[in-house]
Amino acid sequence: MKVTQLTVFLENRSGRLAEVARILGDAGINIHGFCTTEAAEYGILRLILSDVLKARELLSAAGFTTHVSQVLCVKVADKPGGLAAVLDQLAAAEISVEYLYNISYSNICFAVREIDHAVELLAGKVTLLSDAEVQAL
Repeated sequence: MKVTQLTVFLENRSGRLAEVARILGDAGINIHGFCTTEAAEYGILRLILSDVLKARELLSAAGFTTHVSQVLCVKVADKPGGLAAVLDQLAAAEISVEYLYNISYSNICFAVREIDHAVELLAGKVTLLSDAEVQAL
C-alpha cells in the first residue's frame, strides 16, 4: 500500500507558504499531513492531501513547481520503541529511509528508495495505510 504525496518547491520569501495554503483551502482541498524543509534560497513542502491531482494542477497554474511521488504511511505502535521497530525492519532489509514525517498521532510517512520492497517487507507486520485510509484520518 502506498500513499500519494505532493511536493512543492518554494522560494524562501514571505508569503509563499501562505499562498499554497490559501490556494488549497479556497479549492476545498484538505491537508492531511505535511512537512517542510529549507535551504538558503528555497524550501520544500511535502503534502498528503485530499486531492493531489487537483492541487498539483492549481499550484502549477499559480507558478509553483510540483512533483508527485509515493510514500508509505505506517501506523506505528504508540509505545517506546514503536518507531524503532519499523525502522529496524527496514534497516535489516537494507532499505534506506530518505526522510519521514508524522501526519497524525502515530501515523508516519516514510519515503524510501525501494518502496515496493518495503511494502512487501512490512505487509502483515505493521499496519500500512492506503490513500483512502489516510483520507479518512
